[in-house]
Amino acid sequence: MLRVSGGQVESLFDLGLPVEVRELPADLAGLDVLLGDLALFAPVERAWEQTALGHGRPTVPIDRVVRLMVIKQRSGWGYETLVREVSDSLHLRRFCRIALTERVPDESTIRKLVRRLGAEVIEEICRAVITTATTGERRFVARAARIDSTVIEADVRYPTDLGLAADATHMLAREAANAAALAGADAPRVQDRSRAVARRLRRLNRTLAARTGQGKPTALRLTGEAGQLVERSMRQARRVAEHLRRRARGRGAQAKLVAARRIEQLADRASVVAQQIRQRLAGQKITNRLVSLADPDARPIRKGKLRQPTEFGYVVQLAELCENTRRGARGLIVPAATQIGSPNEPDLLPTTAAELRRLNLRPRELALDGGFFPIGVAEDLPGPERVFIAGRQSAGSKRTNRRLARFRVGCEGRISHLKRRYGLKRSRLKGHHGARTWTAWAILAYNLDTRHPKRLTASKPAPHPSATNSNGRAPHPSAAVLIPNRLSGASS
Repeated sequence: MLRVSGGQVESLFDLGLPVEVRELPADLAGLDVLLGDLALFAPVERAWEQTALGHGRPTVPIDRVVRLMVIKQRSGWGYETLVREVSDSLHLRRFCRIALTERVPDESTIRKLVRRLGAEVIEEICRAVITTATTGERRFVARAARIDSTVIEADVRYPTDLGLAADATHMLAREAANAAALAGADAPRVQDRSRAVARRLRRLNRTLAARTGQGKPTALRLTGEAGQLVERSMRQARRVAEHLRRRARGRGAQAKLVAARRIEQLADRASVVAQQIRQRLAGQKITNRLVSLADPDARPIRKGKLRQPTEFGYVVQLAELCENTRRGARGLIVPAATQIGSPNEPDLLPTTAAELRRLNLRPRELALDGGFFPIGVAEDLPGPERVFIAGRQSAGSKRTNRRLARFRVGCEGRISHLKRRYGLKRSRLKGHHGARTWTAWAILAYNLDTRHPKRLTASKPAPHPSATNSNGRAPHPSAAVLIPNRLSGASS
């Protein structure tokens, strides 16, 4: 049974707490106001199975799960650390609507609910936040937009052919061993050849460390031997899967079919690893390379960075809409566009443009990276009055082009901000759908921080006329706040 809200949080124990404990800090208080609107969680009710809406065991309240995940994305904690810190903090308990007499949901419960909600539901909540911000009394006016792409790393280690071969042999043997009780005593077995592959990996490392000049021939020979071991394990695993399908009769038939599908899925991925090894030995080009058996959707992506020439993960395109193009402008980010592989900027632009049209957002100015083409931008985004593409000639004045160029560069800083502050550097969820879900949670947390009531009402204070530095410039805004108070105190 779906529960959207958990109901009353205060109890008699709260009466004995000091006022400072009962009041939330400023940042959490603003987020609490935004998340207090239960209309934000309407997409959850629409996506939930109709047969399970009013039947079965009650779920953890959805507003509580969303608040926990917002804390997680803002803090960078893991699931276990999140549960431990929220359990130990009175402020976080009150923000997450968890009473002092209640237990914090287990970390496995939060993980399962995150996977069940998926990317589509969280993106709908992001759209609801943006729609609420762009309508109403003090609405957000999207006057300018900047679009750029970045790579979200998959949660994998650096891939090598020998490493993938070791993973394939080990995972096939482990999956077959897990299904041994279902397969019966007369079922074929899968030999664990991961130790044999690991010996070849260590031999290659010793050869490379010796600097004998035989590193490449030795690497090709040992990689070919590892590929043969993968093919043997793959053939044995397919025989086990076939045996499970033949025994799928009567009680336990469904469990045997599920085990057979898991083994077949791993065998298919292992066959891709073996095929890549054969292509490497033959000197053929490998396209759509598999880099991880646990995350088969991740792909190698080359962006030309000196620090990290090749990244492994997913390309996402982020569009930030701001009310102005001044320095430090902060806006709202629409749900990201992404594809499996290494798409170019124009490949993702139609999805971003469709998102803007869906939200009825029409920015007057558009600042883009140099990877976009003017013709494609005009077809997908025909509305803006001015379009600036880095490195290409624009129709505006020099002053306007410099202003939009500075505004576009700010997108690089925004991407860095999202990676450092909201966990967008590496997706901890597997697969392309997991990366979409992880990105949606990061964007949701960022948009909620952007729509913080205190951030909206705060205005930059004007410096006192006599308040200047030794070089004649006005001091930093943080110092300008203190100067009037000091002067007024002296006059009294």
